[in-house]
Amino acid sequence: MTFADAKQRFSSRVADYARYRPGYPAALLDLLREECGLRAEHVIADVGSGTGLLSKLFLENGNRVFGVEPNPDMRAAGEEFLAAFSNFLSVDGSAEATSLPGSAVDFITAGQAFHWFDPVAARQEFARILRPEGWGVVVWNERDLDRTAFAREYEDLLVHFGTDYRRVKEAYPGGEDIRSFFLGNKFVARELPNFQEFGFEELAGRLRSSSYAPLPDDPNFAPMMEALGKIFRVHSVKGRVRMEYSTRIYFVRLERA
Repeated sequence: MTFADAKQRFSSRVADYARYRPGYPAALLDLLREECGLRAEHVIADVGSGTGLLSKLFLENGNRVFGVEPNPDMRAAGEEFLAAFSNFLSVDGSAEATSLPGSAVDFITAGQAFHWFDPVAARQEFARILRPEGWGVVVWNERDLDRTAFAREYEDLLVHFGTDYRRVKEAYPGGEDIRSFFLGNKFVARELPNFQEFGFEELAGRLRSSSYAPLPDDPNFAPMMEALGKIFRVHSVKGRVRMEYSTRIYFVRLERA
C-alpha cells in the first residue's frame, strides 16, 4: 500500500508530534549492544528521522547520526530538538534517495516512518549506503488496542472519526512485512514495554499528532474532541490516563550492494 502524500502528511502536525509522541525505551540500546554489537563509534543513518525521537537515543550513546528526513517542517523540528548534539547531521533526503555517500554507515534505523517507504527503492538505497556487515533496525511503538477499557474506547474513537485510520492501520508493519522488505533475510524480533501518561491537554495533543485525525477546520474535529473528553473523564485517575505500547524491534544483518 502506498500513500501519495506520505512525505507531507505531518506538515500541519509537527508541534504536536514533537511534544506528544512516545520516545523509545533506553533498554533498546542494551539490546542492540548485545545482539548487534552496537558501539559508540558506529555511524547511524536514521531514515525518516522526523522530530528526532529515535536519533536522540543513539546520540546519547555517542554515535554519529545522519537524520534523513524529507519533510521540511519535521526536519526543522528535529534540528531544533537535537541542536545540542554536535554529532547530529540533518539531511534533506528520503528512504529512497538519502543523498548519503555509498558505504557511509554501520546501522540503518527506521522508526514510525517505516511503513511510508517504497520498499523496492528503499531496499536498494539501504544496500548502497551500508558498510559491509552492517545492520538494519526497524523500531515501532505499537499502541495497545484492547488491554484496558481506555485503550478500547480510544481505538473506537479513531475508527469512528479518523479520516483514513483503517487504511493507515493496515499499512503498519508486521513480521511478514519486515521479512518481505529484507527479501527473506533472517531477522530477529524483540519486544520491550513502553508507555505514556497524559493529562487531558496532552492526550488531545497526542490525538492531534496522528495523520488521520481531523484537523481543526474539519467539521468532525469538535465532536471528536468532545468524545475524547468523555473518555478521559471516565478513565482518568487523579487527572491522568496511561497509554500502553509495545516497542517492537526487528534487526537483520544486511548485504551491501
